[in-house]
Amino acid sequence: MKTKREMIRVIKTPEDEICLDRSGKKNGRGAYLCFNPDCLRKAIRSKALERSLKITIPDEIYERLEEEMEILDHEG
Repeated sequence: MKTKREMIRVIKTPEDEICLDRSGKKNGRGAYLCFNPDCLRKAIRSKALERSLKITIPDEIYERLEEEMEILDHEG
């Protein structure tokens, strides 16, 4: 188990947009992932984000999330 500070929040906004929430304070339904691109890939394979956010997530959104996560990983 990790603390919220060690994780990043993925949210579904009221407009059904899926994005990373760096601040952890944006409005919307959220799911937490560890700050590691591998965690995101595992969540994609298992469809965990879709279950948590209660929405079907298109591949292009997953690709954008992976790119954002890679950038965050390199900013470290």
